Amino acid sequence: AAHGARKMEDYGRFLALLASTLLVGFVSVILSLVWVFHYREGLSWDGGPGEFNWHPVLVVTGFVFIQGIAIIVYRLPWTWKCSKLLMKFIHAGLNTIAMILAIVSMVAVFEFHNAKNIPNMYSLHSWIGLTAVIFYSLQLFLGFAVFLLPFAPVHLRAVLMPIHVYSGLTIFATVIATALMGITEKLIFSLKNPAYSASPPEANLVNCLGLLLVVFGSLILWMASRPHWRRPPAENAKILSPIGATPEGTEVESTMTNSSNADKSDLRINAEAARKQNIKFDEAGQRSTM
Repeated sequence: AAHGARKMEDYGRFLALLASTLLVGFVSVILSLVWVFHYREGLSWDGGPGEFNWHPVLVVTGFVFIQGIAIIVYRLPWTWKCSKLLMKFIHAGLNTIAMILAIVSMVAVFEFHNAKNIPNMYSLHSWIGLTAVIFYSLQLFLGFAVFLLPFAPVHLRAVLMPIHVYSGLTIFATVIATALMGITEKLIFSLKNPAYSASPPEANLVNCLGLLLVVFGSLILWMASRPHWRRPPAENAKILSPIGATPEGTEVESTMTNSSNADKSDLRINAEAARKQNIKFDEAGQRSTM
């Protein structure tokens, strides 16, 4: 009973954290819209300032908020009953949407710069931003190829999983850092009268947006790094399923029961081996996001 109560308390804590994260992310998106509509020239696609404004709005919405949700999607306890394959598609789908929005946001800046004869790719913000987009697309492509398509061998997935997790979290953190640089650059460029140093309302609003992005990032990274909020391995489902069946096309699990003519004792040995294998891969950090 005490264990059950602890589980519920943990679940409650997770839900509170998730709600806070969604709220902070949502408010960030709203603030980016308030910024461009109330203080800047709104949104348009005509080579003017309104086209540039798509950049902060789409980065905050896609590259920060949607990417953040994509990172923690395996952690949602009510999805643990869903097939792992479905969850992979959701994870990949959200990241794909974030990727598309990030690319559109970059096109907006290049078009605006070219229309106004402003040089491209000279600032540190642009260098790191483009690097993040390139690595994000590589991460997405490799994720599809290795973890979603059924061709990669299990040991390759086990080796690449910790790298995939580390890269994803690093890219996400880098995107937030790049957003902070971009916000600062934009405020310094565009606040002339009154200047940024005079702390006009726009400056305070956008500084608050930057603070919220840091809070959002830290909440996502916290949720993603708690080992006890991992998606449990599919081992129990495997023992209950017909021998030799693989209900999900998952990495390690699908190699655990290939004994179609096993008797009960074989199955027990198999389950034990599965558990050991899970522990072994666990130590390698293999299921860090599962």
